[in-house]
Amino acid sequence: MAELATIARPYADALFKAASDADQAAWLGQVEALATVARDPQLRSLADNPVVTKEQVFEVMSGAAKVALAPAVANFLRTVLDNGRLAALPLMAEQFQSLVHARQGVSEATVYSAFPVDAAQLADIQGALEKRFGRKLQPTVQLDPTLIGGVRVVVGDEVLDTSVKARLERMKTALLA
Repeated sequence: MAELATIARPYADALFKAASDADQAAWLGQVEALATVARDPQLRSLADNPVVTKEQVFEVMSGAAKVALAPAVANFLRTVLDNGRLAALPLMAEQFQSLVHARQGVSEATVYSAFPVDAAQLADIQGALEKRFGRKLQPTVQLDPTLIGGVRVVVGDEVLDTSVKARLERMKTALLA
């Protein structure tokens, strides 16, 4: 995985440098759509087939993405395909998203919850977290039933753990001390 991340970084940097502030949001959606298509195992086997040309793979991907590609994003995809880096495209999209969010002053937050979180609850959590961390956040939710209840939030290298599991661990430590 680290190898793919190393491969993906210069591609994401180049795409980020090519994008103006106005282009970044549109390009981000296009690159994420391409990354979703690139994760498909059938597409990967099609791309690995020596009979299929890179132009055919490009046409399939751009059609399956169901978004109109900006010329620069289309060139980016062609470059990725020409260099045989399709496997790294999802990581390129993640790194590009991180660069765009950093420029916008937005941090990514992963909210771990024992139960599904609906949009209204997530909005409430996001508001409280933005006050707590002092910056705008882009939250994603992941289920973790081991938390029992509450949430655990990871923003960069900062962790805010208000889960029942963490409270029980703190109580256990206090009782054993």
